[in-house]
Amino acid sequence: MAKFISAREAAQLIPDGATVAVAGMGLSGWAEEIACAIRDNYQETGHPKGLYLKQASALGDWGVGNSFIGWDRVKRDEPDKEHGNRGATRLGEAGPGLVTKWTSAHIGSAFTLCDQARAEQLESYCLPQGVIVNLWREIAAGRPGLITKTGLGTFVDPRVEGGRMNQSAKDELVKVVEFNGEEYLFYPGFDIDVALLRGTIADEDGNISFAHESMINEGLAVAEATKNTGGTVIVQVEYLAKKETLNPKDIKIPGILVDYVVKAQDPMSCWQAEGDYWQPSFSGQIKIPLDEIKPIPFDERKVICRRCAMEMKPGDIINLGVGMPADISKVVAEEGLIDEVTMSTESGMVGGVPSALPSFGSAFNPQAIITPNDMFDFISGGGLDVTSLGIGEVDEEGNNNVSRMGSRLTGPGGFIDITAATKKVIFAGTFMGHAELEVGDGKLKILKEGDIRKFVKKVGQITFSGQFSPDTQEVFYVTERAVFKLIDKKMTLIEVAPGIDLQKDVLDQMDFVPVIADDLKTMDPAIFEETWGGLADCFSAK
Repeated sequence: MAKFISAREAAQLIPDGATVAVAGMGLSGWAEEIACAIRDNYQETGHPKGLYLKQASALGDWGVGNSFIGWDRVKRDEPDKEHGNRGATRLGEAGPGLVTKWTSAHIGSAFTLCDQARAEQLESYCLPQGVIVNLWREIAAGRPGLITKTGLGTFVDPRVEGGRMNQSAKDELVKVVEFNGEEYLFYPGFDIDVALLRGTIADEDGNISFAHESMINEGLAVAEATKNTGGTVIVQVEYLAKKETLNPKDIKIPGILVDYVVKAQDPMSCWQAEGDYWQPSFSGQIKIPLDEIKPIPFDERKVICRRCAMEMKPGDIINLGVGMPADISKVVAEEGLIDEVTMSTESGMVGGVPSALPSFGSAFNPQAIITPNDMFDFISGGGLDVTSLGIGEVDEEGNNNVSRMGSRLTGPGGFIDITAATKKVIFAGTFMGHAELEVGDGKLKILKEGDIRKFVKKVGQITFSGQFSPDTQEVFYVTERAVFKLIDKKMTLIEVAPGIDLQKDVLDQMDFVPVIADDLKTMDPAIFEETWGGLADCFSAK
């Protein structure tokens, strides 16, 4: 039976050098109060030290309390004292030495740990999100690890970078193996010393309900993997319940897997998502009217989202990534066609309207919520029709880098898993960084050219490999001023925006010369009008 302890007592249970596993996305599943207690204990006593932190998804709020203005443009110089830098970054606030190794799919929201990685004060590795969430299950079942094609040709391939994000990272976390005459990547399992998890309610036997969580995260798999390798499972909750009062079907982590329960004393440590303490439409208690979901402003981002939506058709099962792509769902909803397609996110949301930042991973009015483990099984098996993901920088081979931009460390999240098997991949982003643009009257006007080129000769890191893209896969690169398509493994310009000069505004701003389609088209001027209403015609045509 689980023991009920304080967060401070939980922190004192963690030994030096422990491998610590966590689960969740954003703030969902993150044990904030325990993390703060670990930080404080380290600052006071120097222990625990030398931890190896293992996580799958981004765990943090991107500084949402710091005047959140965009996933890649967070004000960090004016921390919000109430809830400014929550998540895994708490463990970095203690200073170097608490965490000395760190593996995740997405690290960009843990500012302090990223700073330590850049300073070579800890080893940093990134692996595909779907690989990590399903590796927990392989460990739990006593199998040696995970064999998959996911990651071939990208920076996690050991012949490229092996997932290493800095110079201090020396471990070999991935191996190339051959099976039935084909190449695969092998991700070995490992033992877990401590799992730090979070649910909503614990009963007196330690059974854990996720009643108010916006996701059913991989906590069960992490708990099983931890127990079966001899480790300790600690779960933070917001509420306690008498035994046998929870519906057995609502229990997501059974008490037989839980060693210790911490009832949080500070409700600020129990946020459902980065931007919402509790949004009941995220966790299935209610359905909200769609007109309560605020449309995105009319600007170049909306133009890009509209053009991406034009590539979809009724009946499609669609995944939307973090950043700009997540707003495509709002465009489809605004056009009154959200019921014609099924939106999803890798966190396990099926249907509804996926939320953009600051609560990415959650969804308004989902039809179903499954675990990310199960969602990635569906994704990796080729179940998605369409995905739209972001653009960091793209090169002449069609490679896309979103994981490490210069000194900025981010990681791939589910990017590698999703692009490996989805039938149609639409990368979405602005053509240049920091450009000043004007949209309206059916055309685009460039007021001031940007100073960051996104179409470069060679990307700094390969998150998506154009040359490893299956021949059956369609790959688009949609910006506000041009649309490209990967044709015969070559970057091909297929559309330009109305109102711009092809040479000056597109070709001169690229570090390579794309193939120009013989039937080069103009992007539909209607998407450059404030009111569109044309998506229904696009759907009807398909």
